[in-house]
Amino acid sequence: MRLHPTSEQGTTQSSTAAATLTVAGCLDDTRPHMRDRMPSLVDASALLSILEVSRRLAAQHELDDVLELILHTGREVLDADRGTVFLYDAPRKELYSRVATGGTSIRFPASRGIAGECARTRKTIVVNDCYADPRFNPEVDRQTGYRTRCLIAVPLIGIDHELVGVLQMLNTSGNRFTLDDQTIAELLAAQAAVAIQRTLLLEERMIKLKLQHDLAIARDIQQNVLVRRLPRCHGYMLSVYNQPADATGGDIYDVIQLDERSDNSPLLLLVADATGHGIGPALNITQLRSMLRLGLRLSADLPLLLNHINQQLVQDLPGDRFITAFLGVLDPLQHQVSFHAAGQGPVLHYRAADRRAEWHEPTTTPLGMFNELHMDPPPPLRMDPGDLLVLLTDGFYEFQNTAGEELGTARVAALLDRVHTLPVDQILTALLSMLRDFAGAAPQIDDLTALLVKREP
Repeated sequence: MRLHPTSEQGTTQSSTAAATLTVAGCLDDTRPHMRDRMPSLVDASALLSILEVSRRLAAQHELDDVLELILHTGREVLDADRGTVFLYDAPRKELYSRVATGGTSIRFPASRGIAGECARTRKTIVVNDCYADPRFNPEVDRQTGYRTRCLIAVPLIGIDHELVGVLQMLNTSGNRFTLDDQTIAELLAAQAAVAIQRTLLLEERMIKLKLQHDLAIARDIQQNVLVRRLPRCHGYMLSVYNQPADATGGDIYDVIQLDERSDNSPLLLLVADATGHGIGPALNITQLRSMLRLGLRLSADLPLLLNHINQQLVQDLPGDRFITAFLGVLDPLQHQVSFHAAGQGPVLHYRAADRRAEWHEPTTTPLGMFNELHMDPPPPLRMDPGDLLVLLTDGFYEFQNTAGEELGTARVAALLDRVHTLPVDQILTALLSMLRDFAGAAPQIDDLTALLVKREP
């Protein structure tokens, strides 16, 4: 759009002059050197277009729409044939295009080519004979059949002098980009950079809000599968706790009454911990619980069920993922707990009569690591009056305070020695209170899950 002076009415002259002053005023904080190189009224109509596009850019909220509008305006005010907005990927130090008129998406190191030099030096580059410039890469022309005669590359510098990208326009109708073209392109780039910055921040904010919304849903789903009303078991008290480190967690517990018709029914006890924490482990651990409950519906015995679950997890989990799990059956008539601990430990059995803590190590490898579990079942744990079975995930034992010390097993055993005569809910409350006092201002970095079983005295 190169309009030459005519005998237009004074109002047009006044409007274009006002446009020149308005745009120049916008440059006070962005490109001061351009105030000394403002175009004459010959190109002032282009300034009106840039002012108009500034207004329209402010109303756009989608990045692709912003980029399309920038390119459309660039072609119009520079009378160019094609253009590309290259965005700067700072972590990867690359330039990439989300839109290129007449072309396809491109990504390359920010040190390469004319656009790369423009980004590195943050200076406008005008090349009016591309094939005579050694920085020009003709490979794209060869692949597309297009011939680039001249180009202008302008750095997109946003607020706080942040490099946003590069605006590159190709092939003006006059076959040469002039000094006025350069000034107009820089004016457009100044408006475009801030608009792109704003839109990227809006996109980032929307992605974050959506992620928070999705995580809230995932957390609700995961929390809803946790047993809230623990089954009754004659002669025993149970208490549970679960606190993910993130919105969702990789720990889980479950308590399942094997015969719902009787308070003397055996209870299946599960405490499991998937590697990591967050949405991935939360999916893995929920899958484990679902397979366990389905297996029980099919009346599978404990060793067979554990082997089938393990084999399925081997197929489903990535190579660096696994799940540790305690799976036991409390028999309230025989007063014993038969169990397997697949990488889950230590298992704490507090003997009230002797006021002694017994620690039991895992009985086999974690689930999801090897096709076969080698299980030699340990002797059942005898639950005498007042005894406690304490199942804690490693988030408890490995919790570090501000001095870098871990909570460890000794502090847990010492606490039980002081409070083991209390009801089980109060014992769990005392454990959590001790953890809070120990942690102080240290953040929780791992999921916390506890399942406590106490035989009534």
